[in-house]
Order: sequence, then structure tokens, then C-alpha cells
Amino acid sequence: MRTSAEYRADLEKMKPNLYIGGEKVGRNDPRIRPGINVMSVTFDLAQDPKWEELITAESSITGKRINRWNHLPQSPYDLMQKQKMIRLTAQRVGGCIQRCMGHDAINALSICTKEIDDKHGTEYNRRFMEYLKHLQEKDLTAACAQTDTKGDRTKRPHEQPDPDAYVHIDEVKDNGIVVSGAKISITMAAYADEIIVIPTRALGPDDKDYAVAFAIPADYEGLKLITRPVSLRERKQIKAPFAEYGVSDSVCVFDRLFIPKERVFMCQESEFGRRLALLFADSHRHSYTGCKPAVSDILCGATALVAEANNIEKVAHVRQKLSEFAGGAELAYAAGIASAIYGEKTSSGTFFPSAIYANVGRRLMGETIYHEFNILAEIAGGLSVTLPFEDEFINEETKAYMEKYIVRNEKISPEDSHRIWRFVENLAASPMGAWYQIAGVHGGGSPIMETIALNIDYDYNARKNVARYLAGLDEELDQTKDLQMEPTFGCNLIRKEELPKQ
Repeated sequence: MRTSAEYRADLEKMKPNLYIGGEKVGRNDPRIRPGINVMSVTFDLAQDPKWEELITAESSITGKRINRWNHLPQSPYDLMQKQKMIRLTAQRVGGCIQRCMGHDAINALSICTKEIDDKHGTEYNRRFMEYLKHLQEKDLTAACAQTDTKGDRTKRPHEQPDPDAYVHIDEVKDNGIVVSGAKISITMAAYADEIIVIPTRALGPDDKDYAVAFAIPADYEGLKLITRPVSLRERKQIKAPFAEYGVSDSVCVFDRLFIPKERVFMCQESEFGRRLALLFADSHRHSYTGCKPAVSDILCGATALVAEANNIEKVAHVRQKLSEFAGGAELAYAAGIASAIYGEKTSSGTFFPSAIYANVGRRLMGETIYHEFNILAEIAGGLSVTLPFEDEFINEETKAYMEKYIVRNEKISPEDSHRIWRFVENLAASPMGAWYQIAGVHGGGSPIMETIALNIDYDYNARKNVARYLAGLDEELDQTKDLQMEPTFGCNLIRKEELPKQ
């Protein structure tokens, strides 16, 4: 497994193909450093023996110890360890750990390529497993490029005036394919080793050229990454870990790129477009049941801290507000655990989370994200957006005034008071704060997609049958398959001693 220093060194060897602020730059550009700092944490923890069981796993392909981010879950225990790993690492970096993108993509492809092969006699799964072995052995990071620009939302891909509204196949050759189009809002693409491309929606027979999945190095010849970094204002004296982290999102432009055959994992099998898109989305929403509770943890901690700074931490309504963080975070986390336990072993061998519980957990967090920021704003007050610049706490002419007026609780020093308010400003009133709010709603798919996923999998007839029985419309109530009363295959794969500890 790589160290974070080796990861950074490998990034600097990559060919420049990032476009930021009108410039073509390489991975040594300081504007993407905050995102690289986030990714580095996933390597640092893997090197720490204390976290070996959580951050690493035994590869189901080679039997070697690998970074869990590149591991295919084999049991409910693996899924719960992944969920716990995401919550832990997200707490470390102050929010999105980003690397789950690649993890969820490999889960989806491991399953869907096997199913395509079973139907069509193709060899996608062999290709993909060889690719995954490469990812594991090199300990590479991968960004998943799923979201297309979509063009006119009322039209299907093949009906678009501009075919590049969705990534599509221009030409099929004996040794590969040629693709065009763009993927947008692709987190971590600017500092990933690889880009994995998959469909974003259900596809019909006329959309077959849009049924494509492949993987390429992130500095692949001809690939352009038009990148928007998001970070915090650089600290001058009041240093803090949260201020060192950030994120970058990219538009990934594919302009007649040739993709070699061994890197192609779907080619015109349109009936599997929806299957692959949902496999990724549902795996990613399970990841959110680790990530979004961590965001709630951070917002809860910040609210408690600023309540202390305001000397109101024992006031009843403040305690009530804090309990709302606990309710949302732990319900979503519990949904993730249920998703793991009620998951299923697929024909590929990958153990996949229950889509119902993954979507329920993700939906809850998406519905509460603005409310949680509102709680922080309510308890913090207006100073979170009117705090003078750090320079005024350094300037000898204004320093004494700032130190005097920043204190609300005499038990907290001026410097610590400043640190607390600066943290609240960074968290709630910054580009990163805005990013986390909108990502909280749309990350892993728009809210309507969670509704669609639940309507696909949730058994409404079973609930209606209960109502029919209670209303006297039916004499008998058959509950043998209703209400998921018993965990399915998954529970038999967990031993008591394997359950993740709090």
C-alpha cells in the first residue's frame, strides 16, 4: 500500500490536463492541495497499525492486505466496516472523504459485468477483475464519473439535439471504442489516479450507444478536466486542521477519446444501463450513511462549542436543538447497518447493501441538512458572517479591541474564542459551507432519485394487505414474505465477535 507521500509524488508525475481559472495546470497547483490533503488521510490511516482492521482488508482476489477503499465487500461485516471507516475518516477531514466514489463504482461494476456476461457471453467481468487487481496492487484512487450534462431533461439521450449531452460511443473498433461527451460535477477527479465512467440513467434500445462503461488514467491523452476547487481562506496565524481541507469538482471532457478494449466494461448493452446506474447509486447512498452522520457530528460539535462560547450550553432549548443532531445522525447510521445486514450476496460474489435501507438513510440526511445548518446559525448568531478578518486580530492597532470583544464566556480565552468563531465562519459561512449544503441534498443523486429507488424496491402491496386484513376485506393475512421480518442471507455471515464496535 502507498504512503501519502508516494501518492503525492505520483500525482506530480502525471501529465498536466487540468484547467483552472483559464490556465492549464498540473497536480502541483496549490488550488487543489486542500483536496489532496483529504485524500492523503486515506493513505495515512492505512499505514497506522491501530486502524488496520478498519482501513485495510484482505483482498478477495489476491488474498493480500489492501486498502479497504479498493476492496469488494464479501459480507455484512465488510459493509459495516466500510460505513464505520467513512464516518471516522469524514470526521478527521471535516466532511466528505471523497474516495468512496471509486469504491462504489467498483462494487457496481463487479456485479453488473458478471450479469452482462451471464446474458450475452461477453468477457467484461474478466476485464474488470484484472483492472481491479491493478487498482488494488498499485493502491490507486479512482473517481467515478457518472453524471452527464443531460441537455434537455424532457428528451432521452438519443433524442438530444447535441449527442454529446451524454457520454456515448462514436465508433466501435476491433481493439476498442471511441467516445465523446462530458461528465460533470465529478468530485476528486483532479487528484485521482483513475477515472471510471458509467451510465447515469435507464436506457432504451435506441440509446444503445450511451450504454458504455470504461476506465482510464486521469491524465489520459486527450482527456480534459475543467476543475473548480473549493477551499477556505488561508489561515495566517490561527492554524487549524479544518482549514487545510477542501474539494475540487471537474467537468471531464471526452472528445473522441479512444478507449482500449481491455478497459471497456460495457458496450451498447442498453438494457443494463439502469442496472449499473442504480448499483452505483445505491452503493453510494449506503456510503452516505457513514458520511452524512459524520457531517452531523461536526455540525453538532460546532453548535455545542459555540453554545459554550456564548455561555448558553446549559440552556434548555440549546440542549433540545443538540438532540436533533443525535436523532438524525444515528437514525441514518442505523439505516446503514440495517442495509448491510439485510444485504445480499450477488452472483459475482460481491455482497451488496439493501437498497431500501440505503435510500431511507440517505433521504433522511438530505432532508435535514439545511435544518442542521440552521440550528448552528441560530445558536451561533450573526457573528458567524460578520467576524472581522484574521488580520484584525494580528494588527497591533486593532488586536486589543478584537481580543476584548470576541469573548462572551469569561472561562474561554480570547484566542480560543477567536478559534471557535473562525471555525464556525469556515463551516457555515464559506464556499465550503455552501458546498456541503448542496452536496447534502444532491450528492449520490437528486432527492427524486431516492424516491424512484424506493418505489422500485419497496413492497407497497404488503402494507396494503395489512390494511385490507385490518379493515375486514380479507379473512387471512399472509406475512411469510411481508415487511422484511427476518434478515436474509446476510445475517448468517456475521459472527458476534465481528460486529463493528462503536
